[in-house]
Amino acid sequence: MKRTGPSVALIGTGRMAFHLGHALLRAGVVLKGVSGRDQGRVDALAAGLGCVPYLLPRVPEADLLLLAVSDDALQAVAKQLPAGDHVLAHTSGAQDHAILGMTAHRGVLWPIKSLSPGKPADLSRVPLVVDASDERARTVLLDVARSISGKVVELPLEKRRTVHLAAVLASNFPVFLLREAGRLLEQEDLSPDLLLPLWKAMAAKAADVGPDQALTGPARRGDLRTIKRHLDRLEDDTDLRRTYALLSELILKAYHPRKRGITDL
Repeated sequence: MKRTGPSVALIGTGRMAFHLGHALLRAGVVLKGVSGRDQGRVDALAAGLGCVPYLLPRVPEADLLLLAVSDDALQAVAKQLPAGDHVLAHTSGAQDHAILGMTAHRGVLWPIKSLSPGKPADLSRVPLVVDASDERARTVLLDVARSISGKVVELPLEKRRTVHLAAVLASNFPVFLLREAGRLLEQEDLSPDLLLPLWKAMAAKAADVGPDQALTGPARRGDLRTIKRHLDRLEDDTDLRRTYALLSELILKAYHPRKRGITDL
């Protein structure tokens, strides 16, 4: 059932547009259409959302034009859009809404979540960050955000950038390290799937008791002999060895500041 409230035009056809589009649809937000640069992708996403496809620079009239495009494309796409009394917002955690140009009502609607290919993500408990240039943009963005999620927070640019950095540390880097760990196993004809129960359990434990209590491993215990054995096994993998040493050094400094550093091993 459609709700009364701001209507939205979605601009973009990538992962963010896909997941946000479906979240808007589930929330009953009036979705006026999808606009993008590739006709095939626009047609496919619009069909999945049950709305009208548009090829940029054409966009439907709506209360909110929501740019779900890459950071590098934001400025160029924004310049193609018509002027009007609508709110223009992007979905980047790291960019100022000033990048959208001189339009009167600008803002940001950013979900703090890694959005991957697959089924539409449930954003109902995902924090949504709102930042607005004026009261009209704030009212529209908060209305739309609260229709999607029960966790909406307003953050200005510098706070958003801090959260964005923290999100990379907490999400992107661990996933890449999981990839590298799997690569080590494959080199020995072992399945990377051996790590998945550990990965899932550790993520759940960290969420339950916090990272300080969940963290284990040789550096957390101050076990320098095991760390040395690991570094020796990584002798031929310079980049990963350096990464292991630096992360272990950080953990030792946090929990065992009086122990010798990795450079002494």
